[in-house]
Amino acid sequence: METHEINKRFLDHFTERGHTQVPSASLIFDDPNLLFVNAGMVQFKPYFLGDVPPPYPRATSIQKCVRTGDIDEVGKTTRHNTFFQMAGNFSFGDYFKEGAIEHAWELITAPVSGGGFGLDPARLWATVYEHDAESAALWHKITGIPAERVQYRGADDNYWDMGVPGPGGPCSEIYYDRGPEYGREGGPVVDEDRYLEIWNLVFMQEIRGEVSPKKGGPVLGELPTKNIDTGMGIERVAYLLQGVENVYETDLVRPVIGRAEEFSGHRYGADHTDDVRFRVIADHARSGVMLIGDGVTPGNDGRGYVLRRLLRRIVRSMRLLGVHEPVLPEFAAVVRDAMGPSYPELVTGFDRIADIMRAEEEAFLTTLTSGSRIFDLAAEQTKAGGGAILAGDKAFQLHDTYGFPIDLTLEMASEQGLRVDEDGFRTLMQEQRDRAKADAASRKSGHGDLSVYRQVLERHGETRFLGYTDLQATARVIGLLVDGAPVASAAAGTKAELILDSTPFYAESGGQVADTGVLVGPGVELTVGDVQKLVPGLFVHRVEVLAGEVGIDTELTASVDATRRSAIERSHSATHLVHAAVRGAYGSRAAQAGSLNSPGRMRFDFTTGGAVSADVLTEVEEEVNDYLQTDVEVRSYTTTKDKALELGAVALFGEKYGNDVRVVDMGDYSRELCGGTHVGRIGELGLVKLVADSSIGSGVHRVEALVGTDALRHVRKEQLLVSQLAGTLKVPTEELPSRISDVLTRLRNAEKEIEQLKTQQVLGSAGSLADRAVDAGGVAVVAERLPEGVDAGGVRALAGEIRNRLGSRPGVVALFAPGADKVSFVVATTAAAREAGLAAGALVPAFAGAIGARGGGKPDMAQGGGSDPSGVDQAIAALRDAVAGA
Repeated sequence: METHEINKRFLDHFTERGHTQVPSASLIFDDPNLLFVNAGMVQFKPYFLGDVPPPYPRATSIQKCVRTGDIDEVGKTTRHNTFFQMAGNFSFGDYFKEGAIEHAWELITAPVSGGGFGLDPARLWATVYEHDAESAALWHKITGIPAERVQYRGADDNYWDMGVPGPGGPCSEIYYDRGPEYGREGGPVVDEDRYLEIWNLVFMQEIRGEVSPKKGGPVLGELPTKNIDTGMGIERVAYLLQGVENVYETDLVRPVIGRAEEFSGHRYGADHTDDVRFRVIADHARSGVMLIGDGVTPGNDGRGYVLRRLLRRIVRSMRLLGVHEPVLPEFAAVVRDAMGPSYPELVTGFDRIADIMRAEEEAFLTTLTSGSRIFDLAAEQTKAGGGAILAGDKAFQLHDTYGFPIDLTLEMASEQGLRVDEDGFRTLMQEQRDRAKADAASRKSGHGDLSVYRQVLERHGETRFLGYTDLQATARVIGLLVDGAPVASAAAGTKAELILDSTPFYAESGGQVADTGVLVGPGVELTVGDVQKLVPGLFVHRVEVLAGEVGIDTELTASVDATRRSAIERSHSATHLVHAAVRGAYGSRAAQAGSLNSPGRMRFDFTTGGAVSADVLTEVEEEVNDYLQTDVEVRSYTTTKDKALELGAVALFGEKYGNDVRVVDMGDYSRELCGGTHVGRIGELGLVKLVADSSIGSGVHRVEALVGTDALRHVRKEQLLVSQLAGTLKVPTEELPSRISDVLTRLRNAEKEIEQLKTQQVLGSAGSLADRAVDAGGVAVVAERLPEGVDAGGVRALAGEIRNRLGSRPGVVALFAPGADKVSFVVATTAAAREAGLAAGALVPAFAGAIGARGGGKPDMAQGGGSDPSGVDQAIAALRDAVAGA
């Protein structure tokens, strides 16, 4: 039975039983506790928690999931995967244990001809939580399964949660006995290879805290209702029903391995080491395509870093299989063909997916060669010094400079018989992340306990947002927190979090920064510095009490800083127009990958398969400003998501949309799903001026622009600078380019003359330096520190001249030219020295560690650079010792 048929039968079974079919959520989900969606229940979490009333009592879905905790284990066994599909049925306060067991048993045991999976009931086992005798009795009552095939297990096995604070509860699992050829008898408690888990029924009724009940942590409380969350592993059921040994042999995965076999000429199943590589390729190709399909782009942090690791492990595995040409787009096409029937967005968005994979592979292939040289040198130095551990800072350099995932460095080190100082590496990584996230950490709630906000939501409902039409409104305080704890009141000088029953303040979301302003009441005044949605539907105002005392039920007049809001709205509207112009230039593959709309300034990131032309960006700027002159009305309206997409509205990757969506139209030029605030007419933008563009990762480009008055100030400043420069050079402004070019040409010629004079001066010292050669084991060695300011070309020329003056003697010349924070070096050998076994390139490792060097070369001459000029004297001594020893 093909996997797509398994999916269809599952969904049909539950829709026929009153469940609403819900599409898979994006792998990128708005949950601070999750990097990626890792379970079928994630998109339903607000319903389980009671944050939002469920729109239906029952639901079913096939959810795409990615779990990244076992990336390093993928391929080593056939059990680990990063991407998988979880089929689920869910009940929100409707049926509970009995209904869940009935529905699952009917589907898996019903004959194939009747729409089921046709599994033999005599080969099915169940497990229950050790304190859940009720479930054990229900299994026997409903299915007739013998008591000895229902086994009790502890919390570590049969208590389920997401691995983070949130919903959880005891669970019951269904296992299939694959037969004695797969292991020992005795049920799942004895052997989970023979007895394969295919379905987990979670009786979700509790909220867990930081420590899971699996590990002895407390239950924080009961969920508002008793719910059902079940998950059936599509891939596991597929390999049972397809009669193959594991997921890598199923119809959706094996084709990727087949393509890798074609490329490499190797055969899956012939060699264990090769099989590991084939499985890495197959698993990571699926995960990579699905992640890019949902808007993730390769990067050096967070989701982008995970994707980069996956893609680069594929490239690395293919190289180990002997394939050096680009392969990622080819694998993407295989995944598209296999997964497209269930996920048509992979077909429609394939050009963008292939572009990103191609760009990432090209970038990595370029850095792999140079980075491998750095690794080889570091490994050689480590072993030469008698060490067995590659330094953490070297691993960090490979990551930070060359984009090597740590697991790639670990693999390469293992191949060289070395280990890596992972603690040192992770310390440096954490320091980098801490610096990058310092601002965000001060503004976001992150992984904290949100129960206090949920309690406010349960008592008072969602905050009514009035900011689309009003910038001032009267509102009542319904929640007040200081340092995360509820308080009855807050006095002057206190910083607090304040929740209103309604608000005109926009909470940061969708790239638009939060409003600021003031809250005023009888005898009380507060400033609003930030607004966040810490739980869905609840606006949390970060305030400081300037005067008086504010308390629960206090009525306040909320006033948004209107000037600032207008500047933000101009930026946000400009982002929509730039997005439309970029898509017009590069097509649908130029999808938005991020944005920031702040007062007077916008930042827009978009995916692209290749270089972004400066000429095209100039055309984008002109097109947007031409369109501003039409001064069309900006319209917003609510409709269904399907209707909006029919109208051509652009939906952004990673955004979660309900059935009803808000559409923002700017004529026929731009139509997007957007919850932000905008200008009334596009003429209000005045001017959009692109001021910066850059590549921020493989296949992702960033443009920045100023809008309105800020753009005008920038243009005036540039005009002033041009006028001043024209005055200094005493030419009309239109002649500036040619005059500047002329000045630069003369300057370059003068610099060349100076360099030639320096080189002649340096070469003039060749004779005296050759005369200072010292004997080291019968070899004439000239090892000298040169004055600062000698460039690499001069050092090379001088080394060659000194070598010539050593004549037919065995000789080695090593020159070091230090600078402020670097040192360049050249090592040259005479023909007699090379005949005696002295090669220039082989001498470099002897002193490289002293100056933090990189480089190498041929037997007659080697050159490179180091980062530590203070080690030159030590390097000279090490070089002489190495020659004498040789």
